Amino acid sequence: MTVLADRIEMAEEDGELTLDNLFESLERTTPEGYKVEIVEGAVFMSPQRDTHWEIILDIIEQLRSKYPRKRVKSDVRIDYPGHLNGFASDITLVAEGAERTPGGLWRYGDVEFVAEVISKGTAANDYGPKKTAYAVAEVPVYLVADPYQGRCHLYTQPKDGEYVSELSVAFGVDVDMTGTSIGLRLTTGEFPRD
Repeated sequence: MTVLADRIEMAEEDGELTLDNLFESLERTTPEGYKVEIVEGAVFMSPQRDTHWEIILDIIEQLRSKYPRKRVKSDVRIDYPGHLNGFASDITLVAEGAERTPGGLWRYGDVEFVAEVISKGTAANDYGPKKTAYAVAEVPVYLVADPYQGRCHLYTQPKDGEYVSELSVAFGVDVDMTGTSIGLRLTTGEFPRD
């Protein structure tokens, strides 16, 4: 990781490094079954775990009860505000009528909901710089499902680069998002723990 960070720093000095260039290079070298994200210029690769996938699928199925498939995304790259932030969020809901950029990416301004399921190696990103980037981008609803804590954390009302409202509930308790733009009560009773 240090070697890559050094190369990124050198490339930035030359003005060559962009998220597009970095992702293009990573797509050629990433092993199958791994998710790649760039958070504040650092590259993170993580394998998909069974517990992780079960929670993602459960959330997607519940979103699909209200929203059409074309609006619900998983592991799709979206570039967020901040220095080299190219996230492939576990779950993203884009606005009705959202269109991709000429480069084929979704715009962060069209994101209405993001959910991240915690992995040990990247938990600090989900609770830290990614949460900040989502708030700066004014993503109205950000949900973190943490199978290690057995809890969901709901962040809403982004203002000045942070979320004003936070709610934490144990797995097994519904996450009430009916008062948000999502308008959904998420059941967590079948979320597995690690």
